[in-house]
Amino acid sequence: MKTSLFAFAAVAGLGLAVPAQARDQIRIVGSSTVFPFSTAVAESFGRSGGFKTPVVESTGTGGGLQLFCAGAALDTPDIANASRRIKDTEYATCVANGVKQIVEIKIGFDGIVLANSKKSGRLKLTKEQIFRALAKQVPIDGKLTPNPYKQWSDIDPSLPKVKIEVLGPPPTSGTRDAFAELAMESGAEAFPMLADLKTKDEKAFKAVAHALREDGAYIEAGENDNLIVQKLEANPSAVGIFGYSFLEQNGDQIQGSVVAGVEPTFQNIASSKYGISRSLYFYVKKGHVGQVPGIKEYMAEFTSDAAFGPDGYLADKGLIPLPDAERKAARENALALADLKL
Repeated sequence: MKTSLFAFAAVAGLGLAVPAQARDQIRIVGSSTVFPFSTAVAESFGRSGGFKTPVVESTGTGGGLQLFCAGAALDTPDIANASRRIKDTEYATCVANGVKQIVEIKIGFDGIVLANSKKSGRLKLTKEQIFRALAKQVPIDGKLTPNPYKQWSDIDPSLPKVKIEVLGPPPTSGTRDAFAELAMESGAEAFPMLADLKTKDEKAFKAVAHALREDGAYIEAGENDNLIVQKLEANPSAVGIFGYSFLEQNGDQIQGSVVAGVEPTFQNIASSKYGISRSLYFYVKKGHVGQVPGIKEYMAEFTSDAAFGPDGYLADKGLIPLPDAERKAARENALALADLKL
């Protein structure tokens, strides 16, 4: 070991480049929400016999894009899954690190659910109530105050007299980003003082709307959504936040809360009736195509009707398919390796 380290140091000292070792297996990182879909495609792709089954890691959207954008060399991931669109700042990091050609593929839709064990009653919430339950600060008597609510019934007597205990994703998660935007911001806007703040200073408004409690009511449960499901089964009083696909897969144990009068179902998310839903993506490093075998073929498999179509195997796992025209566009982008334009 010492010899190899010395040899590497000697080469580095001479200013000679050390080439990254070639790979014969696709490496995929990113969103825990997209993970089950990507894994299903990887397994189907591997069974075809032409290429090795890709390695898929659940790192969270933010963590995955950080790894993806770290550089263009072959020791970096080829594909990043994302439960939100890539941010301008992330794209700028990619470009600064030599990742200048990226292919963006939109794969479908997903709802974000607040779920609990079927051993408890189903929650019926408004976005305002969600904000009151989870915000670090809430308006009381015209002033922002540290969140005083301990039980759901403190927010509204019609809600259960049960401790507020919500297991959710960490800041690196695309689900966390989307939940903050789709649920917390909408809930915050229900308060006149915060709606007024948004019109005057949107950055300050988002700082309030996105800040979650740190007093134990909101618990960061990591990127493993299956673990959240297990904890809900063990603690019927708790609520979990995760993608609809995990509700679909564990419907015998857990139930999704009704939000603004709408239940999180496949049909309600597909029709946009359910108000906490988002688009899902994956991003491909164009410079790795041709260097790592099978990337174009993997993209073709993912965007086939057999996979992400209305009757495809990903729909069976909870992916809400794109409309026909959008699916066609996604497939054409994949086959053409069309460059991302933000």
